[in-house]
Amino acid sequence: MYENKPWLKFYDKHVPEHIHYSRTTMYNAVVQTSKEFPDSIAYDFMGQESTYKQLIEQIDQCARALKSLGLSKGDTMTIAMPTSPQGIICFYAINKIGAIASMIHPLSPAKQIEFFLNLSNSTFALTIDSVYPNFNQIIENTNLEGLILTQLVKDVLEVPEDPKVFWWKDIMGKSYPEIPEIDMKPDEMAVILYSGGTTGVPKGIMLSNYNFIAEGTQVATWMDLSDKDSALAILPIFHGFGLGVCVNAIFMGGGKSILVPSFTPDQVADLIQAKKPTLIFGVPTLYEALNRNSKFQKTDLSFLKAAFCGADTLPRPTKEKFEEICRNNGSDVQLREGYGLTEAVTGICAMPLGEYREGSIGIPFPDMIMKIVEIDSIKEAPIGQEGELCVHGPAVMLGYLDKPEETAKTLKKHKDGKIWLHTGDVASIDEDGFFYFKIRLKRMIKSSGYNVYPAQVEDVIYKHSDVLEACVIGMPDETQVQRVKAFVVLKDPNKESSEIERELISFCQENLIKWSCPREIEFCKQLPKTLVGKIDFKKLEEQEIAKLKSVGKYSGE
Repeated sequence: MYENKPWLKFYDKHVPEHIHYSRTTMYNAVVQTSKEFPDSIAYDFMGQESTYKQLIEQIDQCARALKSLGLSKGDTMTIAMPTSPQGIICFYAINKIGAIASMIHPLSPAKQIEFFLNLSNSTFALTIDSVYPNFNQIIENTNLEGLILTQLVKDVLEVPEDPKVFWWKDIMGKSYPEIPEIDMKPDEMAVILYSGGTTGVPKGIMLSNYNFIAEGTQVATWMDLSDKDSALAILPIFHGFGLGVCVNAIFMGGGKSILVPSFTPDQVADLIQAKKPTLIFGVPTLYEALNRNSKFQKTDLSFLKAAFCGADTLPRPTKEKFEEICRNNGSDVQLREGYGLTEAVTGICAMPLGEYREGSIGIPFPDMIMKIVEIDSIKEAPIGQEGELCVHGPAVMLGYLDKPEETAKTLKKHKDGKIWLHTGDVASIDEDGFFYFKIRLKRMIKSSGYNVYPAQVEDVIYKHSDVLEACVIGMPDETQVQRVKAFVVLKDPNKESSEIERELISFCQENLIKWSCPREIEFCKQLPKTLVGKIDFKKLEEQEIAKLKSVGKYSGE
């Protein structure tokens, strides 16, 4: 079915079937944007603005500095920064040199930093001064030759003199020799991003210049981006969604990226009010937080062109509440789900601006093709049947760093001769080519021989008027293999009781087949979150297994 591309008839008028992508580096692609829009604002960081012409000057200065410090083509440099000008400037400067940028969370614990530095074989790193102690603990166990520190706020930390430590403000103020143009191929590895680690040890995902340029150009084309557009970059740059969509895609289209280093609902509501972004990208927890914010509820939103949600399943009440607030404040924007994964940079599929399908993640971007295959097979599944989602196109990764076996399991050649990325996600497709995400394969619960999809159970629980957040996991059970347990945060914690637990279980029983219904519900004040704000179901599973082990009630994986 995918060969017929039934989704093409739903493309907006400005979206072509194929796009011409520059066969160059990410740095050169941004240089091209700066030639088209030299005086347009590239980024706005807490009121500090930079035009595209100034951005290239900043990148060039940083590249000269890094080259003089010893970074060379083929080397790897780690960026451990919040969403900030320094992190973005350094990202493209590394690319200009022909080196590789490894992107990690600045608040990673010391041992995890050590793991990332050694996996990527980084020789340099950039981070904020407040986390210097974490790097200092492990620097001797790595190949780091230099650590560049920068300040986001003044007078945070006294850092002792160290020949390996350099300061951003110093290297950006010195004069360095010009560097010759470096021959970096479009298909060379340019970036390492990391899988979330919620299914085990994080894997390094190798991405090329061409991956980023293709995905960024697809997003810019889909959104009909121009230099008149601006987007809130709330998502972090160590995550594909934050780096690939909120920064790189915006730069591909000549728009303005409004950089948000940390998220609080009040701060974002203020920014929306002051900066009037035409585009908002976020995860479900971000939209839920905005929905509950009294400032946002009263903000004029007439300037808003589109709002997209990805990275996790969007609860229906969150979507409806956001759209209600938009309608009440001058915008008819619908909150649309998209789909992406770090193995393809990030977003590769979304609802077109001129169409809406209930519960759908949309249709593939130009030059990306998607299909559903039967589980543990490469045979295409019939329309409407659930199976594994597979993706092919120019955004698909090179592979996993130093993991050839994992790469071979994920990137497979099918009978059509194409290399397909097996996503590990269960989905279906309708006759018009719209895709419907169901669940992560690894998140499936086996209860009494039946498949239970936690997201479907959560979706029901979210419909109860007292529920704020929910997460469902499978618990070991002697008779059922696994039983379903739900963790719930109530809007009013004072309502926590055995009565409301019974009411919620009964509510599930009215809406779900019996083996999908929770056998127990545990109330929480808050649920654990991953680094990008997703509810961390893996952490809950680990906590519950640890409890069972402590009382001798757990006997195996």
